[in-house]
Amino acid sequence: MNRSCLCSVLITTALICGAYFIGNAYLAKDFKEKLLRWEITDKMHNITDKMQNATSTSTCENFNKPMGSEALPQGIIAKTSNLETQHLWIYDDTKKKRPNHSISLLAMAVGIKQKELVNKAIQKFPPRDFAVMLFHYDGVVDDWKQYPWNKHAIHVSVMNQTKWWFAKRFLHPDIVAEYEYIFLWDEDLGVDHFNPQRYLSIVKEEGLQISQPALDTTVSEVYHPITARRQKSKVHRRMYKYKGGARCDDNSTNPPCIGWVEIMAPVFSRAAWRCSWYMIQNDLIHAWGLDTQLGYCAQGDRKKNVGVVDAEYIIHYGLPTLGVVETTSSSLRNETDPKSTESLESRKVDYRPEVRMKSSVEMKRFVERWEKAVRDDRCWVDPY
Repeated sequence: MNRSCLCSVLITTALICGAYFIGNAYLAKDFKEKLLRWEITDKMHNITDKMQNATSTSTCENFNKPMGSEALPQGIIAKTSNLETQHLWIYDDTKKKRPNHSISLLAMAVGIKQKELVNKAIQKFPPRDFAVMLFHYDGVVDDWKQYPWNKHAIHVSVMNQTKWWFAKRFLHPDIVAEYEYIFLWDEDLGVDHFNPQRYLSIVKEEGLQISQPALDTTVSEVYHPITARRQKSKVHRRMYKYKGGARCDDNSTNPPCIGWVEIMAPVFSRAAWRCSWYMIQNDLIHAWGLDTQLGYCAQGDRKKNVGVVDAEYIIHYGLPTLGVVETTSSSLRNETDPKSTESLESRKVDYRPEVRMKSSVEMKRFVERWEKAVRDDRCWVDPY
């Protein structure tokens, strides 16, 4: 009996051990298969995560945030501004920009002595379609309050500075990005035969990125023949000169024969101004020489995209403004007058010859800088 019991125990133990080993082998095989599947699945997940991260990184890189704004979420970054004034306490939703209505900007450097000319010019530009910015080079601002448009204009006052000095500092492309065209004009212009809406209509029709109204040669100071108005013409892009040096004909491809306007009354498209602003030198405030290179900012072929509009023309009076400075000095009055001992006398000092001399020096420096920039930039290719 004992022997029989012992055999039963051994048989049972053997069966249990056999079942254990057989089951263990089966489970091990199944576990390995599952483990292999898990590893493959994990690898696939890792690859997917990496692809998503790469896509996310690429998307973030495409945001192209302005330098210094990397710490901010994209939606809160305001890249541009404008010159529109805002009410202190009233929410005026009507001032929001209408999606189908574009406006442009008239910017002028002005002095109070030319207020009548400036007033006539600004009245030509309706406030619904144009913002106005005045650069006061004589420091006089309050005396302009007599004009109804004054309250809508932006005034910047710095003594004895030029139009281009102001433009470089206050017309950054991101500030004026909302304006379709930039009129950067002198103050001594007559506008009796000029309509800005019709002018822009012609500019758009002709595809002009940089332009100016033609000058009435009968009453204007004309410094460059290409700006002279042509009768019975809507737009011209080149001039002709068959005598003397630097001749211009149909084969001419460079300024001043073609692709050129004067810096007295230029009109820039938004894109052309962004390019031109970067070319304005911070210290060369008279901008002489700049006009010969503006064609590089014409967003294409300067022979087609730069022109003078004859149908809407102006007068350039050529009035001397910058360089005449009023000074005061003390002087003794008549000793027989007991009521006063001293008075202030004002007198004008004319620095215009010095201004012109500096303008010429600046033009030479601009040319030198351009030539050096061309030599140093090995990646730049001159399209002309």
